[in-house]
Amino acid sequence: MKTTVSVIKADIGSVSGHCVSHPALMEKCDEVLSGALETGILEDYYITRCGDDIDLIMTHRNGELNEEVHKTAYDAFLQATEIARDLKLYGAGQDLLTDTFSGNVKGMGPGCAEMEFKERGSDPVIVYCMDKTEPGAFNLPIFKIFADPFNTAGLVIDPSLHDGFSFEVFDVMEHKKVILDCPEEMYDLLALIGSTGRYVIKRVFKKNGEIAAAVSTDKLNMLAGEYVGKDDPVAIVRAQSGFPANGECVEPFAFPHMVSGWMRGSHNGPMMPTSQEEANPIRFDGPPRVVGLGFQVTDAKLIGPVDLFDDPAFDETRRQSANIASYIRRHGPFEPHRLPSEEMEYTSLPGVMEKLEPRFEDMDDE
Repeated sequence: MKTTVSVIKADIGSVSGHCVSHPALMEKCDEVLSGALETGILEDYYITRCGDDIDLIMTHRNGELNEEVHKTAYDAFLQATEIARDLKLYGAGQDLLTDTFSGNVKGMGPGCAEMEFKERGSDPVIVYCMDKTEPGAFNLPIFKIFADPFNTAGLVIDPSLHDGFSFEVFDVMEHKKVILDCPEEMYDLLALIGSTGRYVIKRVFKKNGEIAAAVSTDKLNMLAGEYVGKDDPVAIVRAQSGFPANGECVEPFAFPHMVSGWMRGSHNGPMMPTSQEEANPIRFDGPPRVVGLGFQVTDAKLIGPVDLFDDPAFDETRRQSANIASYIRRHGPFEPHRLPSEEMEYTSLPGVMEKLEPRFEDMDDE
């Protein structure tokens, strides 16, 4: 019998702008998921948040894209949205693009990462939740976890990792995908995933086909046709015993890499790893945050979590993030702080350009 881990997230309302989810919304989600636990749809669940996003971490035996599981999550978000509207929270229901459920949450607004696997004797699983950024923000850390020997020593010295991993990459612009093997096709992989706004890592597999990682890849702007909030992705990573060690899985986040998102989804900024308690993107609605939760998956139950970034060893990373944020903020509306024009298409900038369009004149050929 296999176990499925499903992580489904949505921003359905926040207190005082795009900052923090209200506890009443999480309580309503808990009520709905508790009912699904009683009816046997779910085996276990854990609810957390990263900034203004609520993250539903669920285990079950129903496989990926299961209608009952996805409807449970969507119903939880819909019912919590009613509370958000009653409280007049900011952005109430912003990630829910429709009130009508249609089989699974794909294309409906919420982000989703899932994986189904046969449990090992001991199965550590890490769930990462990000806020104020896009799915491509996972490209660098996921690459380093599963393909960079300077990050993951096991790729060199552990025979069970020595063959490397396969990466499934989505082209979110053309709606195509490709699978590339590492280390054999590492340079080809990097040629793609360095373009984080277009090519995103969706899944990682061992060479025998066993799932190693899954990332949510829905881009809200492409679903809605306009800016309705950043994608705020989630990821699931398996650790230990044939996979990178837990410490190798968190090590990439000791580097506050630059990601797009932040204020109005229109700026580049450093990724700051924080505890659940400190996942409050307030300065300029940021900087972008990531929370890491470590679980043991045991007979489809969640043991834990360990709040992986609640560790003073990450204090220096947080200080670097704050310093980088101060530096990049000094650029104000100029690139490279603001995103390049081709990535601003679904922000509020087109409204400004539309107003100015009649005032543009042809230049003389001089």
